[in-house]
Amino acid sequence: MLRNSISRNPSTDPILLGAVKRLPIQLPTLTGSAAAQHAREIAGEIRRRGFVCYMVGGAVRDALLGRTPEDVDLATSALPEDLAKIFPEWKNVGAAFGVSMVGETEIATFRQERVYLDGRHPEQIRYTRDYREDAIRRDFTVNALYYDPFAEELLDPCGGMADLQRGVIRAVGNAEERFREDALRMLRAVRFAAGTGFALAQETAAAIRTLAGNCKVLAAERVRSEVEKILLGNDPARGMEQLADLGLLEVLLPEVAAMRGVTQPPQFHPEGDVWQHTVLMLRHMRDADAPLAWSVLLHDVGKPVTRSVEANGRIRFFNHETVGSTMAEEILCRLHASRDLIHQVVEAVRSHMSFVHLDRMRPATLRRILGDPLLPLKMELVRLDCISCHGLMDDYCFLLDELAARAGAVRMPDPLLRGRDLIAAGYLPGPEFSRWLAKAYELQLSGAVTTAEEALAAVRLWADLK
Repeated sequence: MLRNSISRNPSTDPILLGAVKRLPIQLPTLTGSAAAQHAREIAGEIRRRGFVCYMVGGAVRDALLGRTPEDVDLATSALPEDLAKIFPEWKNVGAAFGVSMVGETEIATFRQERVYLDGRHPEQIRYTRDYREDAIRRDFTVNALYYDPFAEELLDPCGGMADLQRGVIRAVGNAEERFREDALRMLRAVRFAAGTGFALAQETAAAIRTLAGNCKVLAAERVRSEVEKILLGNDPARGMEQLADLGLLEVLLPEVAAMRGVTQPPQFHPEGDVWQHTVLMLRHMRDADAPLAWSVLLHDVGKPVTRSVEANGRIRFFNHETVGSTMAEEILCRLHASRDLIHQVVEAVRSHMSFVHLDRMRPATLRRILGDPLLPLKMELVRLDCISCHGLMDDYCFLLDELAARAGAVRMPDPLLRGRDLIAAGYLPGPEFSRWLAKAYELQLSGAVTTAEEALAAVRLWADLK
């Protein structure tokens, strides 16, 4: 059972750190943005009521790196019930952890977390009036930085500023203890390292390698969120390589980890094995959204299980796109992804080998491709695939020319014939329905039939031949 209490005399706690560095510094991005101004106003009101309040965490870190934070969080000595009395719009969004919201600003009460029993949740929460105790329960030194926007002073109880200057992501205190408390911190370490270009401190990386298996207890949603943030971050290739090198990928996404060392035909893939090819695609990826990022990561996930070698030594991956699409669906379902994301990724993986010899396709087939609502996603996946291996771009350029000639994406016409029309014509629903309707639509796209009557006549012919 989670227990909350308040520290009456934190200065006597033996785990408190010693002297705190106080650095006078101006951070314009923590005063100029709308989010920062709102947070500063709230902090000012809290302080006027006699409490301590600072800007904290990622916003301070990013501001020191010259970035403008999207969100600015606050940490305070005020208890949630104190905040409720100060702000009429106060909302309790994390009762067990003393986390509140006022407007768009998140406010956390200074706290200690103790006795993690499941590698995810603290068994005991103790509120404190000393921000130094709050600092030492945080994950990484660069996130344990506090900023006083009124005195323009940086409070650095854990050495985070030195690590920022060195370009290091380091766990606060004992790395193994931090990761045993919450295994998700291991993924966050990789995300921060990849996002900032920093290196992982040696002891932090060693602790992750030791405890990687603990990530099995994490909720699927948390895993998906962190992996997705890595994929959409500044350097997804480096992030995924770190997940693999630290042993996390094998625990979280074993099907993806299996791509390492799976060799490919050198004439088509001079860049290396399936994993090296995927990482290269991630390196080329720019301004991606979630469907594209997951499609890139999973597009060849079927290759390890479909790999075969012919008598002449030729390496083949028969039907890997179909097998891979099924595996991609299973992976994303396991990670509790949305139906829309699953649909887009599965379709992109399934079709990524279909964009070949487009200049020889039947007009109806080509029109179907051009009218596909997911064409932009599929085309970008194919482009990244091609430039990351053989470099042959003829089919991709052909599609671009066709789209330009048609002044953009092709709008697919509504089918002339639907299931209800077949039923009205006296046909009983059955397994042949889908095949007949698909063939009728193919004739419609090719221009062979132009009316519902002509399409129905074609169905009657097929039914008679059955």
